[in-house]
Amino acid sequence: MEQVTDHTLAAARKVIAVHINYPSRAAQRGRTPEQPSYFLKPPSSLTFGSAEAPSAVERPSGCELLGFEGEVALIIGKPARRVGVEDAWSHVEWVTASNDLGVYDLRYADKGSNLRSKGGDGFTPIGPELIPADAVDPAGLRIRTWHNGDLVQDDTTADLLFPFARLVADLSQLSTLEEGDIILTGTPAGASVAKPGDVVEVEVSTVEASASTSLSTGRLVTRVEEGTTAFADFGAQPKADDGQREEAYGSRAAAGLAPVEAAAVGHVLTPELKAKLESVCTATLSSQLRKRGLNNVSIDGLTSTRPEKRIVGLARTLRYVPNREDLFKSHGGGFNAQKQAIDSVNEGEILVMEARGEKGTGTIGDILALRAQVRGAAAIITDGGVRDFAAVAAMDMPTYYANPHPAVLGRRHIPWDTDITIACGGTTVQPGDIIVADADGILVIPPALADELADESIIQEREETFIAEMVAQGHSVDGLYPLNATWRMKYEAWEAGKAQ
Repeated sequence: MEQVTDHTLAAARKVIAVHINYPSRAAQRGRTPEQPSYFLKPPSSLTFGSAEAPSAVERPSGCELLGFEGEVALIIGKPARRVGVEDAWSHVEWVTASNDLGVYDLRYADKGSNLRSKGGDGFTPIGPELIPADAVDPAGLRIRTWHNGDLVQDDTTADLLFPFARLVADLSQLSTLEEGDIILTGTPAGASVAKPGDVVEVEVSTVEASASTSLSTGRLVTRVEEGTTAFADFGAQPKADDGQREEAYGSRAAAGLAPVEAAAVGHVLTPELKAKLESVCTATLSSQLRKRGLNNVSIDGLTSTRPEKRIVGLARTLRYVPNREDLFKSHGGGFNAQKQAIDSVNEGEILVMEARGEKGTGTIGDILALRAQVRGAAAIITDGGVRDFAAVAAMDMPTYYANPHPAVLGRRHIPWDTDITIACGGTTVQPGDIIVADADGILVIPPALADELADESIIQEREETFIAEMVAQGHSVDGLYPLNATWRMKYEAWEAGKAQ
């Protein structure tokens, strides 16, 4: 075992970081990449620290969101150029702990390169000890992070999306990895925000049953200080909004933010009204809508993963447009409209997707459906296909879909915009509409009609309960269904008797 020194930092010509690599982080972010993606951090961001001599990092003046991310760092020992996965690990000499620090206030400034948000001086502490790579199983490491003494990250490298050897081999295909280069291998869920005065500690160790045989880097300790030098007025200025706060802290709740309010029209769905609508069938609601002249208010042609469930919720909307390759480049990648919709759906809301009835690709898969379920969505409705169908169907949250299909979204669709008026399953849906669905189908209820519709539906179902009893007793439906004057008098007497 050796310690990280100034020589270690000076030897690093490149610092390469992986965006998402832990399943727990992918689930938190609501997206699972098919291939690893990377960004560069300047070697000037490197520093080292230990319990005896903590590193210090400034939260830049005017910034609010200094994020920390505990990671396993790999240090290359011999050059790697176009190496295979089977040989890649032999090019790694050391394993150590790292903290991939960055300010979310500047994420907007460099369109994904992360140069300003992640490249500040001291934003990549590593150390304190170096574990020989040939002494460990790369799938048998543990990463832990403490924030002010509280354990906030604890994961292993057993089920990474992209094992370490694959990262080394992949990077070496186009760029020579040189001796001393450092690869930051991704962070698990639990990364959050540190403020001036906070202490963040990161440790990498081997997963061993016995503490006596475990190898460890020791704790990499970083103290956060408040920067005092303001940004010059000729460059990008720090900007923080609730979206960035939610990303930085990992959730709205962790960021101390109230749940996003539904559209003003949606406030009509009180708990009392919701309970009324849950008590009646869509068949009854449909007949009451027809009485009011509304015949085209059903989302047709879909199947439910949970047909036994009756759901009521407010509509949130997402529209896909037909794929056009040049437009997919600008709208299909990154935190696109689909991911924004999934990541902003709130407790009890229903995400309705316009996919034009296109069945030749998926519009939702297991990770994004899981993200919607974790956020409390009541359901997902799409008139397109569903990927990872077995996993989606196993979820408690219902998904209404046209058919299963294995293809990715980009085969036929571009996620285009959210919370607008859309068409789904042959009807129009607006944000804030009330969706009611059961085994008979899916209805879209204008909020302004919901109260009287619920009350009249309850009355209708009471009448139909009486009618069913009379039919069961052998009466003809002539004059009974619907009730004529004679039968209505009998119904009112029956109803009065029930009330006593």
